[in-house]
Formats: sequence, structure tokens, C-alpha cells
Amino acid sequence: MILLGFDVEEFDMPLEYGKELPFDEQLSISTTGTLLVLELLKLAGIKATFFCTANYAINQPEVILKIVNEGHEIASHGYYHSDFKPEHLAASKIKLEEISGKKVTGFRMARMMPVDEIEIQKAGYTYNSSLNPTLIPGRYNNLKKPRSWFFDQGVLQIPASVSPLVRFPLFWLSFHNVPLSLLKWMSAAAHRKDGYLNLYFHPWEFTDLKQPEKFGFPGYVVKNSGDAFVKRIKDCINWAEAKGYEFARTGDFAEGILKDKK
Repeated sequence: MILLGFDVEEFDMPLEYGKELPFDEQLSISTTGTLLVLELLKLAGIKATFFCTANYAINQPEVILKIVNEGHEIASHGYYHSDFKPEHLAASKIKLEEISGKKVTGFRMARMMPVDEIEIQKAGYTYNSSLNPTLIPGRYNNLKKPRSWFFDQGVLQIPASVSPLVRFPLFWLSFHNVPLSLLKWMSAAAHRKDGYLNLYFHPWEFTDLKQPEKFGFPGYVVKNSGDAFVKRIKDCINWAEAKGYEFARTGDFAEGILKDKK
């Protein structure tokens, strides 16, 4: 089982590198990438989960409706991408449900930062996919956390996938920089160990990020972005299908675990 998750947000990452980007351009870049992702998924005939900020959804409701109309899941990525308060948990869920017309059961914190599981439970979520159980210098150290799904405060935790033993992260940056042959080998090992893969990306990765004056990103972020990234993800999907792996929305995977628990 492979869970593909896409974090749809106002594209504010250039701010981390001292660059200013108008809000309408933040939205347009994320939207361009989201439409590319939707086309890729349609051609592959697979469904995925889109973790959206309420801020993005309010400004691009037609994109949210396109996502759900094509059979994908909407989950919460908070209210804003660069601002968080506990009350945003329930508020983003309510707003996303209002716009999408679908029940929202899942959450992923922006930048995979820690979040109070009691607050997650109180807000009405049944699963949380905010944990990357590895070490990212300068960001987080979760080497002592479980590397596969578990429960915390009654909320199902679905961590991002990492390789067995050394816990190499199988996340978006890896898909830009690691040779695909090695990435596939580690992904197969994780799938064999856990029975599933939980992979996450951002739609803006599918656009051209090689614009240093505009974005200020280092080479390891922009490598294989745009069309090259589309080709790499297509290649990985074809490889996974050849291996006989199935794809599922994260919420459906979570629902299966919760039913078994009962």
C-alpha cells in the first residue's frame, strides 16, 4: 500500500530564504503545481490525499472542488502555513469541510512540526500525519519516535516513511536528490517492513524552482524540480505498480486500521 500525500499551501517557502513573494503569486504557483499533480494522478488512475491550508482553500475554492470531484481526499494542513494557534485546528477543519462538502478526518502540521495530540483529538481528527521519524538537522530529531503507525491520545499517528535501520527519510527532498535506483531499493525495504509507504510532496515542487533571484533556494531544493520532477514521480509510480503495490487515500488507510481496532 502506498499513501501519496500532497501539502497544498500558500507558497511561502521563499520567505525562509529572505525573498518576498506576492500572495497572489504564492497561490498561482501552488495552483499550477496542483493541477499538474491532478493530471499525473488521473493518467495513473490512482487516488491521493491533499493536505490543504484553509487559507489556500478560501482563495482557491475551485481547485478544492476539482480535487474532491476527481475522487481524492481533502485533509487539513492548518489554517495558515506560517502561523499556528491551537484554535486553528478546529477552524481549518470546519472551513475545509464547508468548501469541499466532504468530511475532513486527517491533519498534517506545516513543516511537520510538533502539535499537541490532545488538541488534535479535541478538534475532531481521527488521524495525524505530522511526524517524520528521522533526524533533519536544524528542524527536528524524532529518532526515538515509532517509525510506523501507532496511537497517541486516541489519535492514529501515520508517520512519514523512512528506511529500516538507519531511518533515511523517504520524503520530498529525497526524491529530488537521491538516485532513483537507491530510492526504490529503500522504499521497497520500508514497504516490506511496514506493509505500506507514506510519502509526502508539495505541488510547487512540480514547477520550475530554478529561479535564484526570485526564490533563493539552495541547489538541493531546486534539483530535479519542474518537468524533471514530474518524470521522476511518474517513474516511481510505474515502478510501484510493476511491483504490485496498491495506492490508497490516507483516510481510507486510517479507516481500515480504526475498524480493525474496534
